[in-house]
Amino acid sequence: MLPDRLSRREFAILAGGAAAVLVVGGGLAHGSHSSSESHPSPGLLAHGTEVVSAPAGSGTADSGLTLEELPWNLRLVNGTHPLPEGFEPPERCDIPGTDGLVIDRRVLDDLMALLDGAAAAGVRPEVCSAYRSHDYQERLFAARVQRAEQEEGLAGADAEEAASFWVARPGASEHEAAFAVDLVDASYQELDEAQEATDTQRWLIDHCAEYGFILRYPTDKSDVTGIGYEPWHYRYVGKEAADAVTASGLCLEEWLDQYLNQDNG
Repeated sequence: MLPDRLSRREFAILAGGAAAVLVVGGGLAHGSHSSSESHPSPGLLAHGTEVVSAPAGSGTADSGLTLEELPWNLRLVNGTHPLPEGFEPPERCDIPGTDGLVIDRRVLDDLMALLDGAAAAGVRPEVCSAYRSHDYQERLFAARVQRAEQEEGLAGADAEEAASFWVARPGASEHEAAFAVDLVDASYQELDEAQEATDTQRWLIDHCAEYGFILRYPTDKSDVTGIGYEPWHYRYVGKEAADAVTASGLCLEEWLDQYLNQDNG
């Protein structure tokens, strides 16, 4: 059973995966690593989570972590922490059984295991959206802005603000990072709140953490995430972190803030 609160050290271990100790030192950002001889190249765990080692004798074993120093699977992507300009996912591959949809290669095995597990349980999720290019996200956002203008009588910044509650601004979408998927019931493929009532979504919500995913935008966390309730958007964070986030009852922003900013003296 996971404790209600973790020390920074415990959180660092959790962030690195069950078999890793993540010891941050040297200002590693966004999962990259220095080419200096004092920083060994990170290895990859079974679930693709990076293991970062501090230089020997650096005295940083109990240092706190920052958002920029977390491994790729815990990278926060939202309106206040957008992807850098020109960002391209480093590893992409096709999702089998889809019409050319793409995901980060490090997510693929757990995603396929999730789909297989759902099928074995008698439910039928389908991937309706995965990786999106920045240009495509721009078009989606522009269409939502136009809808806000036409249906809500809004204009300018007000229309953009209303649109961003339902479609992430370009650069602020986890789809652009290639580690989020939209999953719908094969027999009901509308992206609306009724999706939650399907047997498929109920199973996914209950079991997604077993495969490393979290329901990213819960119904009661819109004031924190800035995004409306989406009972179809699943974000990959890795199995250990998914268990912890789900058990906490927090959304990803709250969970990261709680464990990165606590003072352990």
